[in-house]
Amino acid sequence: MPGENLTRAEAIERAAVVHGVESYAIDLDLTTGAETFSSTTVIRFTAAEGGATFLDLVAPHVREIVLNGRALDVAAVFTDSRIALADLAADNEVRVVADCAYMNTGEGLHRFVDPVDGEVYLYTQFEVPDARRVFATFEQPDLKAPFQLSVTAPARWHVVSNQPTPEPVAAVHATEPAVEAARWEFGATPRISSYLVALVAGPYAVERGEVTSADGRVIPLGVFCRSSLSQHLDAEAIMATTRQGFAFYEGTFGVPYPFDKYDQLFVPEYNMGAMENPGCVTFTESYVFRSKVTDAVRERRVVTILHELAHMWFGDLVTMKWWNDLWLNESFAEYASTLATAEATEWEAAWTTFNAMEKTWAYRQDQLPSTHPIVATIDDLEDVQVNFDGITYAKGASVLKQLVAWVGREEFISGVSAYFRKHAWGNTELSDLLVELEATSGRDLTAWSKIWLETAGVNTLRPEIGTDADGVVTSFAITQTAPADHPTLRPHRLGIGFYDVDATGAVVRTRTVQVDVDGERTEIAELVGTERPGLVLVNDDDLAYAKVRLDDASLAFAVEHLSRIADPLARSLVWGSAWDAVRDGETPASSYVDLVLGNIAAETESTTVRTTLAQLGLAVRSYVDPARRAATSERVGDTLWQLARAADAGSDLQLQLVKYFAALSSTSAHVAPLRGLLDGTVVLDGLAVDTDLRWELLEGLVLLGDADEAEIDAAQAADDTATGRQAAARARAALPTVAAKERAFSSVVDDADAPNAIIRATASGFVHVVDPAVLEPFAQRYVDALLPIWETRSYHIAEELIEGLYPAPLASAELRDTVRGWLDAHPDAPAALRRMVVEGLAGTERALAAQAADAA
Repeated sequence: MPGENLTRAEAIERAAVVHGVESYAIDLDLTTGAETFSSTTVIRFTAAEGGATFLDLVAPHVREIVLNGRALDVAAVFTDSRIALADLAADNEVRVVADCAYMNTGEGLHRFVDPVDGEVYLYTQFEVPDARRVFATFEQPDLKAPFQLSVTAPARWHVVSNQPTPEPVAAVHATEPAVEAARWEFGATPRISSYLVALVAGPYAVERGEVTSADGRVIPLGVFCRSSLSQHLDAEAIMATTRQGFAFYEGTFGVPYPFDKYDQLFVPEYNMGAMENPGCVTFTESYVFRSKVTDAVRERRVVTILHELAHMWFGDLVTMKWWNDLWLNESFAEYASTLATAEATEWEAAWTTFNAMEKTWAYRQDQLPSTHPIVATIDDLEDVQVNFDGITYAKGASVLKQLVAWVGREEFISGVSAYFRKHAWGNTELSDLLVELEATSGRDLTAWSKIWLETAGVNTLRPEIGTDADGVVTSFAITQTAPADHPTLRPHRLGIGFYDVDATGAVVRTRTVQVDVDGERTEIAELVGTERPGLVLVNDDDLAYAKVRLDDASLAFAVEHLSRIADPLARSLVWGSAWDAVRDGETPASSYVDLVLGNIAAETESTTVRTTLAQLGLAVRSYVDPARRAATSERVGDTLWQLARAADAGSDLQLQLVKYFAALSSTSAHVAPLRGLLDGTVVLDGLAVDTDLRWELLEGLVLLGDADEAEIDAAQAADDTATGRQAAARARAALPTVAAKERAFSSVVDDADAPNAIIRATASGFVHVVDPAVLEPFAQRYVDALLPIWETRSYHIAEELIEGLYPAPLASAELRDTVRGWLDAHPDAPAALRRMVVEGLAGTERALAAQAADAA
């Protein structure tokens, strides 16, 4: 990606020259053809007189650049992604006319053609640096401005942006005069950052509603999706969650919703879950459920809706000055959305979900060689691209939960509310938030910030418990350790729970105390003299961010009684502790397989089931001793099928067990139930074998060699939709032969035409294997492709390929040595590229250590 980076130093220098951006007027013509669109940008800004700076623009053709009435030589001033502006006046106007390119990568202005009806759908995705693919801009978050868009498009389309959609006026279609066109002239936005500008256009279906804001305004709501998906759009449920979020956030923050309307648009081939464009939030259309989904996915949609709504305050109203404070956006939105989900919606166990999913992500990310502080060092755009990770989102939110426990919820919320009011429409840094929290809490947060936000790594907490012959606690301490690379020991406010079997046979909490833990060892005097329970749970209620171990007696009790622990959060903490011990090579992976197979059928929380079964898959295919892998895989498949047959009819558990049986099937004996479910000769009461489940069953048969490309082609013909084509690409890539893997690899690496969603699906199928030996030829093939991918693809496509095609299932010394060899031979490779490769290698090294522990 030569010539498209921007350093923090350059951004600081530009902000010193550009004193303020008064306005953008952006005129886009979307009727100029299928490859490019016309973009005219007029920017008014003040600057240091006589100074020089640059604009950002990525475009195949720039037609005109006029600065303060003076036409500039395009060839002389436009290079790579920059337009040089020299001899500035105090007040400036620059006009740039360009032909910008539609993308199929999910960046800039993405263009999608629906295979169902041939309709064209467009949407923008600008975070981090991709507004410059649509209009000329000062592409950095602290140069906020009002943005006014005018858009010419087919008259029958919906055209949606940050501001309310105006009545269109008749216009001329640039390439098809017979086609009726229209022009939409949107009002100017409030002062926002360039990455938050949004445009969505096409024949979307829409359902409308409204919500009354705390200040009495009636805020229009819109929910959009492609026309061919509209029969599946449950807009009322989406708007109900939105209304709950409005009431919760406005009531909690004490600041009314800051924009004029709130549209939510589910768009095709999206790279992420959602994006918080003010008043024009875009979501992955996988949240439009065309088939039955698990409760985990339904809850995740609620959390995502509330996450993006929280961004209207965290990130949109108040925005970080530079990307090192990205956590001010993402950590806060993650924390706030979980809080809102738990307290304002039906998903009252959202903190259990947070522990099972988000904190698992955070702990995993924080143990990689690439871990970084929450307030990260961001030297350039490539740095920030790779920092949309488990540290910035999940660890940051976990640490905020810890901060709330430390300073008090009322004090925390008061500080945040003051922060919004003081910095509305501006840009901030960490210190701006700390000032407000210190004022409301009365605490000096300087030391807390340095320890929690400005250092990396996760601590491990272990109980040390002494008892006498009668089972009375004679000593109780919490020990804390830190990894050698990140040796910081931190203070923790946490709970310690005592759990025992009650008269009904359930395991319930009998006592809990909240304590402060700091340093290498903390004595807990108040627990001395009490009777030792069956289970002692450190970090009860999950207030702290730390890995937790159970003492030997508690571990034995938990393994025996896990399914009877009444509190789902306590169960989640035990599940998490057991898994983490496997990842660290302290517990054999085979014992974790036993734990899951023996207890998963009693688990009530959908996300805990989903996360645990995914971890079971990783354990059996990468962490179990290779000498026993085949037998263990067979047992896992057999047991999952038995449990699915025994599960309650139509239950969420039944659906998840069938899905994971299909994903983890491994022997010829598993063919019959998969084939029977697919052709209807095997029936499970309450299980609907709908379109998406049929694809999962078919892929299971593909893995076992019982379905071929012809059957995949027939399935695609029956479901020739965007989702069907992606499922078919994944299934073809899962065919268990070296030749099929080579076709899949080549189709996305050697051929640059595949769109982002097909690349993602193909990579997912490529690494889905029963016998990892089929991937052995691809270790060298993978590393040989790294630099060509990085040098020729956009960032998001490079990321999809480099992370998605890493042949992790090999989990072998040969893969480790091949990847190490590439890293050693390319010390000067771009840092973001090296980080992705290092993270893949770290996974392989961890798998090898786990295999050794399992074999011991």
